[in-house]
Amino acid sequence: MTTLAAQLAAIRRGLAAWFAALPTRRQEQVQDAGIAVALAAVNVVSLLPYRAQLHPFWLALLLVIGQAVPLTWRRALPVGTGLVVAACRVSYDSIGFGFAPFPLGPAIVVYTVFERRGAAIRWLTCAVLAAGITISQLTPGHTEPYDAIFQVLIFATALAAGLLSRAARYSLLAERRRAERAEAELDRETARAAAAERARIARELHDVVAHHVSLMAVQAEAASALLPGEPARAQQSVAVIGDTARKALTELRRLLGVLRGPSERLDTTPAASMSDLAGVLAKVRDAGLPVEFEVVGTPSPLAPGVELTAFRIIQEALTNALRHSGASTAAVTVAYEPGFVILSVTDSGPHADELRLLRSAAPTGRGREPGSSGFGLAGIAERVASCGGSLTVGPTAAAGFAVTARLPVS
Repeated sequence: MTTLAAQLAAIRRGLAAWFAALPTRRQEQVQDAGIAVALAAVNVVSLLPYRAQLHPFWLALLLVIGQAVPLTWRRALPVGTGLVVAACRVSYDSIGFGFAPFPLGPAIVVYTVFERRGAAIRWLTCAVLAAGITISQLTPGHTEPYDAIFQVLIFATALAAGLLSRAARYSLLAERRRAERAEAELDRETARAAAAERARIARELHDVVAHHVSLMAVQAEAASALLPGEPARAQQSVAVIGDTARKALTELRRLLGVLRGPSERLDTTPAASMSDLAGVLAKVRDAGLPVEFEVVGTPSPLAPGVELTAFRIIQEALTNALRHSGASTAAVTVAYEPGFVILSVTDSGPHADELRLLRSAAPTGRGREPGSSGFGLAGIAERVASCGGSLTVGPTAAAGFAVTARLPVS
């Protein structure tokens, strides 16, 4: 007994696994085939007690089986299935066979048509259904009024159930589509945020690397020029190179910390701000470019993003002046006015390289410096645009070059 139960359990598990592996459409067809076979068996059994009154009995059995077996294809071919089932039912009644089985097959077909097909097919089904009920009720043996009422109630219930199921299915489909659209929009927002973050990190990396490496390059050239005649001053330039390199590494570690996984320790070093300008000016002066600094108006607090942008704009403009202009002097002015801060960085030129950079960035505002992987003037333009400010770059009347940015304070 235990062995038989184990064998039955193994067969059941095997059938369940086989069914789960089938495609959804095939699963539905297997389910419908099971319903069709079970209903055909019920119809046949319901006629067995009356086989003596049904002549020919084989035809009666064939017609009641025909009302059930086509249900196997009810979802794939609801209209064709309905026509076959209806023909078998009407033929059974028209021939005069009594003891008709409960019309579950036709009711299931009506349910399927109203659940699966459009308005035109549904109205046509109503017409065919009304004609079929009328023909069946006009045949001998259907003289009681309750018989017609019973038939109408059965099919009206099937019709209503089909419409309700259709509405529920479409509601579920609409919910699924809304969820898919929301998920797609979330993916797009995530991608946009990731792209913006990559652009921000790229700008930060450019500003950090360009500024510090430019200082190191200038100091290295100075040290080379001072050797071997002035070793003390050359040693000072080498010390500046080492200090600048260490600061560059610190900045790079801070930025790369953003790219680490969430499980890793985050670097909480504060972002650069306007209070750090003194260090930038000192480095540029040590690199051999005298810089004048002036604050106009009453300083007002800046939003963190605006403050970082202002710092990077001044740093990048001074770096460009140091690398490309060959200027003898530079000037930085920070002017505060109601609701805005104006940043101005000018140099005394010559500015041929800076004009070349300006032309390379001019077409789209997103050009890159020749021979560079950074953003340069285009990076400044992006930073200004991200804050809702305005930017002016170009040569000055005194043969120099100027970068002027007007940023909202918040």
